[in-house]
Amino acid sequence: MADRLTDSYNRMQQTMDKPATRDSLGREDLEGLVKLALDEARKRGVDQAEVAASHDIGLAATARLGDVENLEYTNDRGIGITVYKNSRKGSASTSDISSQAIGEAVAKACTFAEVTASDPHAGLADADLMCTDIKDLRLDHPWEVEAADAIAIAIETEAAALQFDKRVSNSEGATVSRNRGSRAYGNTHGFLGSYSRTSHNITCVVLAESDGVMQRDYHYTASRDPVDLWDPATVGETAARRAVNRLGARKIKTTRAPVLYVPEIARGFIAHAIGAIAGGAQYRRSSFLLDAAGEKIFPAFVNIQERPHLEKGMASAPYDAEGVATYDRDIVTDGVLRGYILSSYSARRLGLTTTANAGGAQNLIVPGCGKDLDSLTKEMGTGFLVEELIGHGVNGVTGDYSRGAVGHWVENGEIQYPVHEVTIAGNLRELYQRIVAIGSDQDTRGGIRCGSILVAEMTIAGS
Repeated sequence: MADRLTDSYNRMQQTMDKPATRDSLGREDLEGLVKLALDEARKRGVDQAEVAASHDIGLAATARLGDVENLEYTNDRGIGITVYKNSRKGSASTSDISSQAIGEAVAKACTFAEVTASDPHAGLADADLMCTDIKDLRLDHPWEVEAADAIAIAIETEAAALQFDKRVSNSEGATVSRNRGSRAYGNTHGFLGSYSRTSHNITCVVLAESDGVMQRDYHYTASRDPVDLWDPATVGETAARRAVNRLGARKIKTTRAPVLYVPEIARGFIAHAIGAIAGGAQYRRSSFLLDAAGEKIFPAFVNIQERPHLEKGMASAPYDAEGVATYDRDIVTDGVLRGYILSSYSARRLGLTTTANAGGAQNLIVPGCGKDLDSLTKEMGTGFLVEELIGHGVNGVTGDYSRGAVGHWVENGEIQYPVHEVTIAGNLRELYQRIVAIGSDQDTRGGIRCGSILVAEMTIAGS
């Protein structure tokens, strides 16, 4: 079995550099569909129109306890049409890409635009903001791993976890997935663009048991390019190690103490601020950072940068969902909020200009202080190392923050024992000001690249 799995993994590595076979709907095909829909919209006399077309192909294989548990193939495509007439907006979509179906979808969108309320802020982004140089950001790296090899890799990943420690007693499975998608967008300003992107993952979830008590943990690797994925055995062993390290978890007494977030959790801590400065939250007046542009919302050493053009970046894009050219900018400088996350619509509602963020932010980077998790653990001295959060206890309007947490208690800079069934709480406005260090151990698996975050003090509710 081991030899067969090794051979399968080697075959996978050898296929990584092979050119991908042409999808049934390539970029040129999608652009053709966009042109067809735009022409139909023009014939119907709309003031403006925009069309987005996509095609995604994916494979996911899950193995549990050495056997195949699930094998899924996806092949999704669709086209969405939005028209504007007399400041009224109508939208429709279809997965049927025949010319007749597209014509019907455009007709429906036009009909809806006749009955919706007039909105003076509706419409395309300004024509002079359209992207004129669609950069190749190296987002397209197909992984031509077939089902049999994907299954073999999943089995190998799980086997490494189960063999890591005899206390790893069960598994929720290991999953190997690959996806390739193409997107095309065009509007009546004359903009038409497309690009392809891939995403690949290997995930493992296992359970460890001791004295009749079980603990669960996981690990995963994700990237645009399969050559950047972790070795399957390493993923499995890391998941197992994390599960074993949770054994013997206990509650602690309610206290106030420093809290250190590991990188994969820290990025979510930053994401709450990003949600609060999104244009929708601002114009709806439903943000704990309402009208905060120009305010010092973090300590002076904190910076947040947006870098949309990182090659292979998980949130890279040459243009946003409205065709607006993306660009580098600093959202937070020396702790001061410099601006919001805006689409053209939210910008108009606020009397501002779009920040090329229709569809969200692209590659947010939080620079660190040069220290890693171990260094920050020692710097914390005594406190709570948070490794997982449970629940969604965050109020985006008030900033009140209360999350179930799992991790380890630290004393004298050394991990002492695992902790569970506690809650960490505070108000994000205050918690952000209490950040005392940000590590350089960035997690690059998502759209926010942030290292460990050390917060000076939080309420930790236990027994």
